[in-house]
Amino acid sequence: MTAVDEYGMTKFFEGFEPPEGVTAELLRGEIVMMASPDLVHNVIVMLIGRQIPLERWYSLQTQDVDIVDEASEPVPDLVVVAPDALPDSGRLLPSPLITMVVEVVSKTSVTRDYGVKRSIYAAGKVPAYLIADPIMAQCVLLTNPAGQGEDADYRRQEIIKFGDPLPLEILGLELDTSDFGTFPGVRPHRYP
Repeated sequence: MTAVDEYGMTKFFEGFEPPEGVTAELLRGEIVMMASPDLVHNVIVMLIGRQIPLERWYSLQTQDVDIVDEASEPVPDLVVVAPDALPDSGRLLPSPLITMVVEVVSKTSVTRDYGVKRSIYAAGKVPAYLIADPIMAQCVLLTNPAGQGEDADYRRQEIIKFGDPLPLEILGLELDTSDFGTFPGVRPHRYP
């Protein structure tokens, strides 16, 4: 049996084809596969994307992100980038070009979205990470990334309940969260 290092896993992931209806991400050398998201999830992603002005920002879905100095290629629900920062082509968008990433929590992604992805995006120096959480009916805006590797984190955290406006100073806009839905039959839990 041959051991596979992080570089080997990254090379393997480049050619990996998940089954139909399944998405896959590389998170710190581990391939994570997920079924297609819930309708509540997709509506929140759509509502956020529609509020981001196209003349100033591109909000891209299913965009693979290259986290510099990490064996990670997450696929955020939305990647917000200035149009003039985009390369001409390519599967991977380098994290230093990104202004904000958005993840909408699903019932199975809570730990990843609040934990490992928070650290990965901070390690990639993504200036803002927005978590929309239909379980807790809140948005968590994380800014000011600091640190490296697994010790990376955001120094500033702001929690806004669904229904309240969310100032996104980094994009120069205020996000309307009043139509963000929640998952039916889910008992709220406390998350960081």
